[in-house]
Amino acid sequence: MKQKYILFLAFSLLFIKGTAQSNYAVTAIPFQPFTGSLTALPTNDDMNSGVINLPFNFDYYGVSYNQVLISTNGYIDFRTNLANTYSPFAFTQTIPDVAFPVKNAILGAYADLNNFNGEGSITYGVYGTAPYRKFVVYFNNNSFFSCTASKSTFQMILSETSNIIDVQLIDKQACSTWNSGRTVTGLINLAGDLGIAAPGRNTGIWTAEQEAWRFYRPGYYTNYSFVRCDDDTDGLQVFDLSVAANDLGGAFTFYASLDDIQNSNPIASPEAFSNTTNPQTIYALGNGMVKPITLNVIDCTVDADDDSVATSDEDSNADTNLANDDTDFDGLPNYLDNDDDGDMILTNLEYVFGKNAAVALDTDNDGIPNYLDNDDDGDGVATFLEDYDHDGNPANDDTNTNGVADYLEMNVALGVQPNTLVNHSINIYPNPASEVLTIQNNSNDTIAAIEIYTINGAKVKENHGNEAITTISVTDLQAGVYFVKVTTNNGTSNYKFIKK
Repeated sequence: MKQKYILFLAFSLLFIKGTAQSNYAVTAIPFQPFTGSLTALPTNDDMNSGVINLPFNFDYYGVSYNQVLISTNGYIDFRTNLANTYSPFAFTQTIPDVAFPVKNAILGAYADLNNFNGEGSITYGVYGTAPYRKFVVYFNNNSFFSCTASKSTFQMILSETSNIIDVQLIDKQACSTWNSGRTVTGLINLAGDLGIAAPGRNTGIWTAEQEAWRFYRPGYYTNYSFVRCDDDTDGLQVFDLSVAANDLGGAFTFYASLDDIQNSNPIASPEAFSNTTNPQTIYALGNGMVKPITLNVIDCTVDADDDSVATSDEDSNADTNLANDDTDFDGLPNYLDNDDDGDMILTNLEYVFGKNAAVALDTDNDGIPNYLDNDDDGDGVATFLEDYDHDGNPANDDTNTNGVADYLEMNVALGVQPNTLVNHSINIYPNPASEVLTIQNNSNDTIAAIEIYTINGAKVKENHGNEAITTISVTDLQAGVYFVKVTTNNGTSNYKFIKK
């Protein structure tokens, strides 16, 4: 009995380890403010609101909350004991700092705001359908204290289920004559020792217009997630657990409970396991660890991310699991992401159709539709880098004024050397690829290097072979879009492929 207890404890430590990690990351996202009917709050000077009930539980720095306060100085506070009390206006510290006057808060654009002139408003409301609702707080045209001509307009958005936080800086002006114009956009925990600000948006004087940031926790949830569509609205579905084993990268045995691990009672048919509750947690044992697997059946008639792509169509690798499709590697699966390729163009703007109404638009005819492609025109320059006016929106850049956005026009690639290799002198196949990618050199040039990059620019593979045909294993790569850079003695060329 003692031996079993020790074994159970060891297993427990293996799968619990890491759940306390609660640091956030921040990334730029497309500008997309919300509009609609909202509930108004008073705009008194330096005050916290009364307690506001959230429509869903929200996990913030590892603690679940269902109530918040809204400060008239531009932040959401989870310390509900401060309801209807004074909200600090003066600060000098950059976050994180235990001396920062506000704690356990989402700092939308925290500054000394005051709006007794009645020009602006503070409102809040809920959008969407459970379990993908959004709680939105909207500061519209609020004046700075002693600077009534300067205004601040921004939104804070809390997302159900994903627990991500978006801040939309619609028009944040500056007031330099009071409190040194200090403003900060970011997060801070209860102790003040953990926090993060958007780049260039920590405490200081700055302005922002049509700018958006997403705060999320990469790797916070240690459970492997397996999400399937519900075909008959009963919350039950058949799961092929070999999909999970493939993603986890090893030989795993699956168990319905921790007790079943102790009693050596594995799931009899892992390729056809039916959940009994929704959600349901089961366990995978292998590679010296126990990994919790969360099975979830969702209503795919709901467009969770409101991106125009049917949820059932967001399984880009066609393995039945919606949760492992993350084309842009931002930690948010495509079915919850309104910018699937991370190119700063909203998916619903890219998910359009050409002459064939059954096929999504593919501007560069590379077999990857624009909404999953981070280089829509095939010029070797990622779409988000074709934001030549640096306003966070590549869609409004048309440097040759011909009516076609630069990110859709191959002939425009400012500051980038064109490919010197002859078209079709290098072939890459199959595309999509699941196990092996083949690079065929049909030219007289010698290949010096073959490199594979994620769409965010991280190198994940490198090969220095100079054979006419080179094969590279891609089985260990996550599903998504990649760039292949081929360097020869005559230049370089960039290609794309999908790992499925």
